[in-house]
Order: sequence, then structure tokens, then C-alpha cells
Amino acid sequence: MAVSSDGGHPDGGFIEGAMTRCWFFKRLAAIAVVIGALATGALLAGGESALAAYGLATPWQFGFQDSATPVMDEITSFHTFLLYVITAISAFVLALLVIVIVRFNARANPTPSRVTHNTTIEVIWTVVPVVILAIIVVPSFRLLFHEINTPPADITVKATGKQWYWTYSYPDNGKFEFDSLMLQEKDRKPEQPRLLAVDNEMVVPVNKIVRVQVIGAEVIHSFAVPSFGIRIDAVPGRLNETWFKATREGVYYGQCSELCGKDHAFMPIAVRVVSEQAYNEWVDAANKRPDWKTTGVERAAPTAVADAN
Repeated sequence: MAVSSDGGHPDGGFIEGAMTRCWFFKRLAAIAVVIGALATGALLAGGESALAAYGLATPWQFGFQDSATPVMDEITSFHTFLLYVITAISAFVLALLVIVIVRFNARANPTPSRVTHNTTIEVIWTVVPVVILAIIVVPSFRLLFHEINTPPADITVKATGKQWYWTYSYPDNGKFEFDSLMLQEKDRKPEQPRLLAVDNEMVVPVNKIVRVQVIGAEVIHSFAVPSFGIRIDAVPGRLNETWFKATREGVYYGQCSELCGKDHAFMPIAVRVVSEQAYNEWVDAANKRPDWKTTGVERAAPTAVADAN
């Protein structure tokens, strides 16, 4: 009987190779089980809060916040589409790696191929990525055009980023403006989210196109509300604009998304979406407030901000 080079049974190499492959797949399965268990545990620990939040982020949240605008609906749809694409690509690459590890290791394939190129394979790995990118680019450009092309607006709100609060003005509704500062802990109600609630919310009507003009007063800020799918820089000396159409009433929160100084983390955005009737009543009340009728007048920083400095 022939004896293998390692002095054992002639099938010893085959058996050892099979054991090695078995060990590899056991480890791979164990890793998959651990990842699945962690994900499931996180979901169960978070309960319903692990799902996308309505208007603000929640602990253990998976995915985006609930969409409240058509643009955010498109962003969510495009994200889901890309997730399918990258999952398929990742699975394909993983399958190729497993095949290489199992079939072309030193034991299973002691004499490696010396082929340096293959025209068919080279054409495939060039053409297929181009086709994938072409499939991705169409919905990507459609979404981009939808975001940057502002339709005729029903309401215009100007948001001015300052250190470290926002000032909102309504040029179409009486030319009033007001400051919006984060509530101090002593002033916050239990149902109001910490670090997100403000003293004066930006108010807009539901199902109306709102143009938001954004500018910075001293440094660059960024106006971002995740549920609306908007984020745009507030640059001193440059008037940028974005838009949204909220389809559901409620309060939606955002934050300054550009590092702007020591109190950058305390510069929240709160947008209250109300019915058209409630909005008109709010505008009438706002126009009667003498402290808000200051459009075009330079004002001192609010007390809370001045004290913080």
C-alpha cells in the first residue's frame, strides 16, 4: 500500500483538507449566528423604538426617520434600491472568495494555473460594473433634479444661522422674524426631546410647498431636517435655498449639521407642521407681537446665547 508523504494513510491529505474546510465553514456559520443574534437582540431591546422614528431619532433606531415629504420618500426608495444592489454584489464577491478558498488552496490545487489573462473575463468585469453604474445613475439624477429644482412656492421662510441659534423670518406673511433657541433643561417639559426642543418653533402649513432660504450670519452652519430630506449649508454672504412639502402634521426636528463652534451641538431645528387654518391663525398672532416685528433691524443676541458666551 502506498504511503503518503506525511507517513500516514494515503488518503490522509484528503481527510485533513476536508477537515480544514469543515472547520472554516463552522467558523463562518458561527460568525453569522453571532451577528444575527446581536442584531436580533438590539431589535428586541429597542422594541418599537428600533424602527424608524416619526420626526426625531430614537435609541436603537434602524434606518431613516419616517418620511414626511415626497423628496424623502424618493430618498428612502433610492436607498432601499442601492441596498439590494450592494447586497447582491457583496454576496457575489463572498461566493467567489469561498470558491477560491475551497477549490484553489494549496492542498486542493497543488499545481496552480499559469494563465495570465482571459479576454472574456476581462470584458465581463469591465462591462458589468459599467452597466450597474448606468442603472444606478438614472434614479440618482432624477432624485438630484427633484431636490435642487424648487417648484413655485406657497410660502417662503428665511433661516439665518447664528452662533448658536436660528432666526426665522416670513417675508410673505407680514415681514416678522424671531429667534429660535434650544430650551434649557429647567424649561423643558417631559414630553419635549432633550437637546432638540426650542422656545420658538418654525411653523408651516401641511401640504404646501415651502421655500427655505438659508444664510449664515458669522460662520458656516447647515440647515438639516432628516424627515424632510433636506440639508443645505448656511454660508455668510451667500443665499442658498431648498424646499419641502410636508404631508403630515406634527413636529419634526433637525440640527445644525456643520461644525460651527463650541455650541454647535446645541443648535437644534424644530418645525411644526399644522393645518392651513391653524397656520393662518398663528401668522395673525405673530404679526401682533411687537418683539417679532423687527425685520431688517440689527438685534442683540438673545440672553441665553449671550450668557453662554
